[in-house]
Amino acid sequence: MLPKTSQDGPTRRLDIFTEPQTSDDTLSSLGPLRPLAGIWEGRKGSDEHPVENGSEQNEFVERVELQPIDPQTNGPQLFYGLRYHVHIVKPGEVETFHDQVGYWLWEPATRTVIQTVAIPRGQVLLASGPAEPGATSFELTARIGSETFGICSNPFLQNAFRTTEYRIRVTVNSDGTWSYDEDTVLQVLGRGEPFHHRDRNTLSKIADATPNPRARSAKTP
Repeated sequence: MLPKTSQDGPTRRLDIFTEPQTSDDTLSSLGPLRPLAGIWEGRKGSDEHPVENGSEQNEFVERVELQPIDPQTNGPQLFYGLRYHVHIVKPGEVETFHDQVGYWLWEPATRTVIQTVAIPRGQVLLASGPAEPGATSFELTARIGSETFGICSNPFLQNAFRTTEYRIRVTVNSDGTWSYDEDTVLQVLGRGEPFHHRDRNTLSKIADATPNPRARSAKTP
């Protein structure tokens, strides 16, 4: 059978299986995520969330661990990334105020940053945004209903505290810290106007990142 042709010549079949060449060293390939690698602490976090009679503001103490993972491929698509864990308590308390896990991913080919979020209240989301490799500030968003960068909640949250939009802006500061400003838009049951659940903090490094497994193996004699 003759191949399909077009005015520009034979039609090429899209290759969705061949994997690209990758770097052993994730830390050197993270683009704008490189400054985030490591273990961090922030002691002056600010959280504003809805309560029965309006809103409440709390201070919080945060520990964030961001460790490099081996390169990840979907056929020709390539990501370098950081696996993260966020643990938050109120000052002077032991009980967890917020816990969150996921990945920060950098796709060099499209200059896109992706964040996956999973929290133990039955909610996950996938957010994305554009960034240059050396960017010191970038913003990611997710919206309910999107089939690619969206939000999924358990039935109670979907009914009572429906998350319609998520935005996070990350800024790498000149003193070696980094900050985030996060806005989760909620439609609270019985209220007409959306509520902007805001979280902000600045994080200081307390330990360096551990190289990804492939990088460690490459350095082994």
